[in-house]
Amino acid sequence: MRRHRILVVDDEHRMRELVRLYLAGAGYEVAEAADGREALDRLRREAFDLVILDLMLPGLDGWEVCRRLREESDLPVIMLTARGEVDDRVQGLRLGADDYIAKPFDGREVVARVEAVLRRSQPLAASDRPLRVGDLTIHPASRTVTWRGQPVHLTPREFDLLHLLAAHPGQVFTRERLLDRIWGPDFEGDPRTVDSHIKNLREKLGDGAALVVTVWGVGYKLEVPHG
Repeated sequence: MRRHRILVVDDEHRMRELVRLYLAGAGYEVAEAADGREALDRLRREAFDLVILDLMLPGLDGWEVCRRLREESDLPVIMLTARGEVDDRVQGLRLGADDYIAKPFDGREVVARVEAVLRRSQPLAASDRPLRVGDLTIHPASRTVTWRGQPVHLTPREFDLLHLLAAHPGQVFTRERLLDRIWGPDFEGDPRTVDSHIKNLREKLGDGAALVVTVWGVGYKLEVPHG
């Protein structure tokens, strides 16, 4: 069985080696990058299953690397940072990060979060029948989405969110239920990652954003268009 390959991006050699030690001990293949430009170059040339990305990098910081990566790839990203402020975590999640780990950390936490993100990144079981809600069409088997005939490019998590809501039009899902269904019952990250993913999903849907409705104090639903 192929080992998962992980890129660790941090400007501190000691920190990269520490994370490498933890992950290699858990059976992962690990590569390293010392700054954002090197990371993006390796990500474009080589195949990885996940990136552990430090926020405070020289030159291109972790936020910018994550933003550029999300323009090209759905690769899972875990932000690694000494900053514990809520605003920093939320910004990373809004840029498309899947989880975060705050320094200092325990090696067991690093391995557990990597395992959880990789597990959650596996696609949901799919049928071949397209799912249509108004002008929105979802193809579960190919995991593609179109709005009024135009492709909508979503990350795996955004697709899973939209697919779940569209499969139950009009039904309200709480944030907790969405976390359980999409991220898994063992998710230990920031619950507001749901809000960040919904925001990104709406932006990508453009004119179709109104389909995804916030039910204040409860959660989200996909509105069935009338007429």
